[in-house]
Amino acid sequence: MWRDVILIAVKDLRIELRSKVTANQILPFSLVVLIIFAFALDTSPATLQKVAPGLFWVAVLFSAIFSVERATAIESDQNAGDGLLIYGVDPGGIFLGKVLSTFIQLFFLEVVLLAGVVVLYSPKVAGWPLVLLSSLFATLGICGAGVMYSQLASGSKAKQTLLPLLLIPIVSPVLLAGTKAWQDGFSGSGTLGDPWLRLLIIFAVVYLALGTIFYSAILED
Repeated sequence: MWRDVILIAVKDLRIELRSKVTANQILPFSLVVLIIFAFALDTSPATLQKVAPGLFWVAVLFSAIFSVERATAIESDQNAGDGLLIYGVDPGGIFLGKVLSTFIQLFFLEVVLLAGVVVLYSPKVAGWPLVLLSSLFATLGICGAGVMYSQLASGSKAKQTLLPLLLIPIVSPVLLAGTKAWQDGFSGSGTLGDPWLRLLIIFAVVYLALGTIFYSAILED
């Protein structure tokens, strides 16, 4: 299965490098979201610093919806997903490979967005380890849930509108925990034992496990 994970992830990343959708479309969209929020909340610097974590994760959510929908669409075109199953590619490997490729793209995007947050909102970050670890596990959880629900929505004619309706309620705890963990990291009041970080780890592990086990049934449906 792990061989299939690498094959699927490398395939999807090669497609992305050729199409440059993340760099040319999703990344500019996310930066525009941050800029719009900065102008809309043109108040005191203290207010902007306080809301920066929440605005960051809202921008990440919008970007994740586009990313996971595209990851599933790659296999939907010309029944490419059926071809992978015919050649004996492990469904769990397909799921984890897509999670890995989406995670790499989304984490790259988050690095750029974090730079945008620093420039636009000028937050003071006292606990970088907590910020980075919470970003890591929050992104894993979002990608795991996103790939699962994107595949479920792919069979619908209204998949572009169905995916946000399915995904947003599911990942709301991740956005809340990510925001709280970032606030603790910014203020320096949190440690690596932060309860919000533990919640993010649990969410990521649960959805990675569920996807690995049930992705075969989802593909068949």
